[in-house]
Amino acid sequence: MTRRRTPAEEQVAGLLRTAKDSLGLSTAFLSRLDGRLQHLEVVESDTPVLFPEKVVQLQSTSFCQRILDGELPPVMPDVTKVPGAMRTPAAWVPRVRSFVSVPVTLSDGTVYGTFCAAGLTSDPDLTPRDKALMDVLAQAASVIVEPEVRAAEKRDAVLERLRPVEKAGGPRVLLQPIVDLVTGNRVGAEALSRFPADWRLPPDVVFAQAHEVGKGDRLELLALRRAAAHLDDVSGYVSMNVSPATLLTPRLLRLLDGMPLHRVLLELSEHDPVEDYDALRAALAPLRRRGMRLAIDDVGAGFSSLRHIVVTEPDVIKLDRSIVDGVAGDGVLRSLVRSLVDFAAGLGAVVVAEGVERRVDADVLQELRVGYGQGWYWGRAVPSAELVDRPLAGDQPTARVPAQSAPVDARPLASA
Repeated sequence: MTRRRTPAEEQVAGLLRTAKDSLGLSTAFLSRLDGRLQHLEVVESDTPVLFPEKVVQLQSTSFCQRILDGELPPVMPDVTKVPGAMRTPAAWVPRVRSFVSVPVTLSDGTVYGTFCAAGLTSDPDLTPRDKALMDVLAQAASVIVEPEVRAAEKRDAVLERLRPVEKAGGPRVLLQPIVDLVTGNRVGAEALSRFPADWRLPPDVVFAQAHEVGKGDRLELLALRRAAAHLDDVSGYVSMNVSPATLLTPRLLRLLDGMPLHRVLLELSEHDPVEDYDALRAALAPLRRRGMRLAIDDVGAGFSSLRHIVVTEPDVIKLDRSIVDGVAGDGVLRSLVRSLVDFAAGLGAVVVAEGVERRVDADVLQELRVGYGQGWYWGRAVPSAELVDRPLAGDQPTARVPAQSAPVDARPLASA
């Protein structure tokens, strides 16, 4: 079965046809040099059996490398008349007798490979002036291939960065307290992944990059295993984040199935797209019947969460920090929070406000009947041994009005 070329490869093929037809040679190809091997990435040839696309050969024995090294001229009308050329394997397999090659150079000056044309017979019409055409076509090819080169470099960098984390069993997982806004008592904790500080990348970016390179499900699974380990160390429930796509994988469902689900709050972010809501509901149903609760995270940061909420009917709605931080001094934010609290009450869900850093915001959230809070005001993410079950030192929110209470048919957070 013939492999289908990518759009970029088709563009390069058009340039190669121009070179082949303009020079009157039988073959033109774009090669990539990796330091050891020469890869014929795209080939346009009248004799494809002799010049198969994607073939790999030793870089050091190719005409291309010897031309780059200055050992052979870039234009050879008759290979048999060029000293040293006949000692190169390409002169005999596949018996090349005319050849022209120019480098393909990327924007940072690195050599990607070569743009070449070849014939099985000598060609006296091939002159050094033809190199100018090849240079122009090679430059156009470099513009086409560079985005894919950079994407491959990024992929390799991400894989290399993730390798030691995978080997260590996943990211470090810390716990941030979630408290009752009236009492300040901790009712649960969210498990938060932490990666090496020198990466200078927030966890959501790391997980997104992992998914881009096919490692997202694996990384989430490792993080969830470490989060589940905290269930033996702390009281209350543990909130764990998972993407909808990873949730549908058999390995993750088996992991959740082995947990004490009545103490698990599973969070789905509003930022993560859901391809199949029916499949998502089907995967969640048996877990929820066994006591697991569902939260929609980052509510208020956009509109996709409303779809998540309507379809999944979560037990908990978590307000995004963007509508929580500064709520005490912003009437628009207060109105938005009040509307979301009413919306949650109609669904039979409770509300947790994330990103609470100041007492004044905590007090206003309580007045707005938000039931629970999470943020630096009560504590940063810490190892489980440092998590406390009583309010941290310092002022706590004043219980001016009753906070949001769970409806009769719902399981309040504090019951976990």
